[in-house]
Amino acid sequence: MKIKLLTFLITCLMITGASSQSNLNNYKYIIIPKKYDFLKEADKFQLNSLTQFLFNKYGFQAFMEGENYPADLNADRCLALTSNVKEDSSMFKTKLLIELINCNGLTVYTTQVGESREKDFSKSYSESLRNAFKELETINYKYLPTGKVSESVAKETNNQTEVVNQIAELKAEIENLKQEKEKQVVAINDEPKENVPNVEVPKVTVSNENVSGVLYAQAIENGFQLVDSTPKVVYKIKNTSMENMFLVEGRNATLYKKGDKWIMEYYENNVLKQDSLNIKF
Repeated sequence: MKIKLLTFLITCLMITGASSQSNLNNYKYIIIPKKYDFLKEADKFQLNSLTQFLFNKYGFQAFMEGENYPADLNADRCLALTSNVKEDSSMFKTKLLIELINCNGLTVYTTQVGESREKDFSKSYSESLRNAFKELETINYKYLPTGKVSESVAKETNNQTEVVNQIAELKAEIENLKQEKEKQVVAINDEPKENVPNVEVPKVTVSNENVSGVLYAQAIENGFQLVDSTPKVVYKIKNTSMENMFLVEGRNATLYKKGDKWIMEYYENNVLKQDSLNIKF
């Protein structure tokens, strides 16, 4: 009975290890933050630099946050995992573990805890991190690109109709407001100066606000997700039947291309607003 139980446990561990390795093999790069949360300074005790060195040593391609990334990583931040080191130290031991997090904020891999009894902080952090990395040394990491769907999934008829109707309604509303404003201006100009009434013109002002930083478009079902450099998903946009026009998920807004710029247009307190987005597809 004990032999059967032991065999079962070993089999489970082998399956778990193979699955973890497979998950890591789907990612091409590792991004190292300049500062870990449990330390007050960037690269304190050179721990971040050591993390980058050890990842590269064990076959990964690691970059410090903010470095010049390869072209494919700039185009698709989901090719990379972000490394995070966590501390779980006790009075007599320094304990560190490494987490690898994907572009959607999900933890893909967590190492065993690395320990050290050194009293000097610099030595204890370094030794603990190296011990945590021993697990990554044995998994024989090798990047294996995952297949990507070459064509978007066809839209359902009802969804497509709803998208077209929403765009048409929004355009009609904007056009009606413009025409109403023009009529009011013409009426005021035609009145004799001494008889000009106090006419309240509908408030239709457009504010241009540049969103700082570049957003990178990554294909998802029925559209794209726009991520920043951390990488974090900022917006999700849905395809429409019109070229270079999208609906912004979770917001009553449209996104369209105007010249070389992408404009997100929406109403806020009955005021038409526009945000200029810097998007790379």
